[in-house]
Amino acid sequence: MRRIDLNADLGEGGSQDAALIALASSANIACGGHAGDESTMRAAIDACHAAGVAIGAHPGYEDRAHFGRRPLQLAPAAVTDMVARQVGRLAQMTPLQHVKPHGALYTQADRDPALAAAVAEGVAGVAPACLFYVPPGGELAAAGAGAGLHVRAEGFADRRYAVNGSLVPRGEAGAVIADAGTAVAQALQIACEGRVRTVAGNWCALPAETLCVHGDGAHVLEILRAVRQALMDAGFEIRAPGAHKPLAMSSARRESSRD
Repeated sequence: MRRIDLNADLGEGGSQDAALIALASSANIACGGHAGDESTMRAAIDACHAAGVAIGAHPGYEDRAHFGRRPLQLAPAAVTDMVARQVGRLAQMTPLQHVKPHGALYTQADRDPALAAAVAEGVAGVAPACLFYVPPGGELAAAGAGAGLHVRAEGFADRRYAVNGSLVPRGEAGAVIADAGTAVAQALQIACEGRVRTVAGNWCALPAETLCVHGDGAHVLEILRAVRQALMDAGFEIRAPGAHKPLAMSSARRESSRD
């Protein structure tokens, strides 16, 4: 049986964490940067343990006013320290399966080799055995591999992709998918075909072992339920990736063909 991971964000102040945990196989727990504190981290950890959901750290820019989604210009050393501090905080409370950068840190670092290296260094310094959830074929995947991290390729069910396979910026119309049927179609493209149709109509390769549905979306529960059921109907086991062999990382995501 084929298997795939469904990851969702927790501990960000939302009211639906308990319902999300029941549907996800991995959780990305905010660890004091863009959101979260010791109390919310502990609550999320306890809920994940009770549900058998794998736990990951979700470090982000320490910019709560913009939920960590505003690009910042920080020195690489400051980014390394920030990531290590946040991941280390959660790692002191529970063993971690993975680390996944949040928001603008995720998207900026995937285009910037120096920033990507800073993020990977921060993770490797405190959680070297963790999986590293990042886009396939970008700077984060390369930096993670270079730092000795176990890279796992991630796709999104609820975000649109641009012509080159990167995420459409949130500020652009249609960047976020709010319709469950559309999210299901995209999730199945990624999981079954290893590719995704972009907003321009072309296909981009997108091999992914884990699919994300953002925890703060207005329709997150409807989307996550529908995506989970569709994947199961397609013959997938919903399961955290653990230590099974990672997909090959390449620049295939950047290559596209019009169809």
